[in-house]
Amino acid sequence: MVTKATRSNTNSVRKKPVEPVALDDKDRTLLALLAEDATRTYVELGGLLHLSAPAVHERVKRLKQLGVIKGTVASLDGAKVGRPLLAFVHVDTSSWAVTRHLLPLMKLPEIEEVHTVTGESAMLLKVRTKDTQSLEHLLERIHEIEGFKGTRTYIALSTYLERGPSPKE
Repeated sequence: MVTKATRSNTNSVRKKPVEPVALDDKDRTLLALLAEDATRTYVELGGLLHLSAPAVHERVKRLKQLGVIKGTVASLDGAKVGRPLLAFVHVDTSSWAVTRHLLPLMKLPEIEEVHTVTGESAMLLKVRTKDTQSLEHLLERIHEIEGFKGTRTYIALSTYLERGPSPKE
């Protein structure tokens, strides 16, 4: 049973729903080009979009202000930076309120993603470690959290596709 007290205890964990932003075909194509290679210049992008470089710059600036473009980052190879072991950790807790006790784990460099999920787990973590011993150490840190019940860990053997959301409809 979900009570008013339970909802207020989990409000700090839950994010507000995000409304989609109106994007035209040029915006979507621009986003696809940037997702493919964010090092392209505005001149290059303009040539591909049949727009001037300043027009592309204004679109990128607007998309950043709207939060569509959250950042420009380098996509790193986990194995080449010393973290070849990719795992997904399902974390079970005694209640939704306990989830906020897990949020400080986001500061750990091994943790790439943190999601609250439905189903048998409360949270899903995407982690990369240098080896199984490092993964075990990370799991030990999770086990120390008050209200923690258990984990199920799935180690990825191969990755065939890893990308962000597609801007195409």
